[in-house]
Amino acid sequence: MTKFRTLDDLGDLTGKVALVRVDLNLPMQDGAVTDDTRVRASAPTILELAAKGAKVLLLAHFGRPKGERVSTMSVSMTLDAVQAVLGKEVMFVPEIAGPVVEQAVGILRPGDIAMLENTRFWKGEEKNDPELAKAIAANGDIYVNDAFSAAHRAHASTEGLAHLLPAYAGRSMEAELKALEAALGNPVRPVAAVVGGAKVSSKLDVLTHLVTQVDHLIIGGGMANTFLAARGVNVGKSLCEHDLAATAEAILDAADGASCTVHLPYDVVVSKEFAANPPSLRTCNVHEVAADEMILDLGPLAVEALADVLKTCRTLVWNGPLGAFETQPFDAATVALARSAAALTKEGALTSVAGGGDTVAALNHAGVADDFTYISTAGGAFLEWMEGKELPGVKALEQA
Repeated sequence: MTKFRTLDDLGDLTGKVALVRVDLNLPMQDGAVTDDTRVRASAPTILELAAKGAKVLLLAHFGRPKGERVSTMSVSMTLDAVQAVLGKEVMFVPEIAGPVVEQAVGILRPGDIAMLENTRFWKGEEKNDPELAKAIAANGDIYVNDAFSAAHRAHASTEGLAHLLPAYAGRSMEAELKALEAALGNPVRPVAAVVGGAKVSSKLDVLTHLVTQVDHLIIGGGMANTFLAARGVNVGKSLCEHDLAATAEAILDAADGASCTVHLPYDVVVSKEFAANPPSLRTCNVHEVAADEMILDLGPLAVEALADVLKTCRTLVWNGPLGAFETQPFDAATVALARSAAALTKEGALTSVAGGGDTVAALNHAGVADDFTYISTAGGAFLEWMEGKELPGVKALEQA
């Protein structure tokens, strides 16, 4: 297991200042937060530090202000939602460093919480400027990173601070890293990966890395069409990157070399138009797709075979839907396979880790999100981890 310090390594923090990097980049509508999942993810860390007597200063970004103060991108927009989740009053401080923050620290009592302004209002944040990191660190005693979703960025608040103060992983970060270690770091084999989504081009690095890491690679979504076409199957009007045929072949060859079995559908759900429950809907063998039809989901036989594959596996990593799941009935394959994975997880036969925005939406839609071992809400960081890349925010914690 990768070694980094956690909140378990902290004793009484009375009067100490904890700088805590969280993710408050929340979806908003009409000035109100529409989804507080990310706040709820960090709440245990924030409240635990407060309970240990720390003065907690929250660091976060919101939107992309590109180093300028943009009033509509102040993190104070999230203040009401944060206070509601924490059940505590949170002081807002319009700076991230300097005398204004120092003054706020003087006012706070042990156990109090303050939210500092959007870190990206300062140009040095995204450049990981050591001077900015030093200025922020000057007002803190310890640094806690609880924002895995921002761990793939080497910014002053995600990476720089970890080298300047005693650094710890928050509870959400710790859970995420343990789940990822169980899924691909040091998994129980056999391991299966489900990779779906529209385009091969957006997940080339993921696919190339995974064939060397897993025993079974299940490819769904529009990207399966590109692999089918590379194998000489006529996919009709389906979404397909015909120019990537050679790339798809190279991935299949690499899988053969690494003894990874790649699963492509052999029956599919097709239609002449992409609409909910279209009249031209039919299920057929992949070799029977007509020139004016498009593949929009995996067929029931393919799903049944994939469920059987999962029964032979001990670990599953899932990113991306198998079909055009937002439109019925093209959600059927994703829902059916997700339910199979959830049932195996509940039986204790499978460790299942899923991540990425579409994936979370699909698993919620299937009603099984709570039954998976772990669901990562991180998009970019989860994908980069699946690509085998080193995440700067995580590496800094390990070095610390």
